[in-house]
Amino acid sequence: MSDATLNSIKDDPNDFAVQISDQVESFLVSVVEVAKGDEPDSAVPYLLLELSQLLLAGGRLGAHEDIVPEERYEPDIGPEADVDELRERLAGLLEHVDVYTEVFDPYEPHKAPVACRISDDVANIVTDLRHGMAHYRAGRVSEALWWWQFSYLTNWGTAASASLRALQSLVAHVRLNQPLGALDGLDTDSDTESYDGELEAEAGAVMAAEIGEPLGIRPNGSPA
Repeated sequence: MSDATLNSIKDDPNDFAVQISDQVESFLVSVVEVAKGDEPDSAVPYLLLELSQLLLAGGRLGAHEDIVPEERYEPDIGPEADVDELRERLAGLLEHVDVYTEVFDPYEPHKAPVACRISDDVANIVTDLRHGMAHYRAGRVSEALWWWQFSYLTNWGTAASASLRALQSLVAHVRLNQPLGALDGLDTDSDTESYDGELEAEAGAVMAAEIGEPLGIRPNGSPA
């Protein structure tokens, strides 16, 4: 981000808040629509697009100086909305491609990959974003921005970027018609020491085209 852009954010914090809240709201609305399952063949393209756009908002929050809320203690926003149904619907839509592997911290050496789920990641992102949106809608703009910035750095930024990499990899496998390892039986609660053997047992040559078309992605050269 250029110095001019950073200065414009500082000069007009309300405009910055509106832009971030619009991106957050767009993501929340779109994910809920995807999870309904009315257009299962659009699930992966929509999630790929929405996560990409959300990470733009995250990048802006990360580049911004530390946001300090006006109140010393966070006001109570009431009970958190349940995301279990959304999580389960997404898991059903993604099914065989929901599980992926990720290195949790690329700056921590010699760590084995861990198994994750896109549905879990998206549900956790939604929880974080809704928390900040509750403050924003109550007029506590600085509190909302602080929360979105803090949770971007500690949670949803990591989850969003990891899920985006998984979805981008999936799209690349399908478009290039490359085999996928069958990870759907991998236990996301397993420890890293057992990962290699478990992955080897579950690995299989699954042609990406077989699972890509129902998700709205096809190999290059395939008829639309």
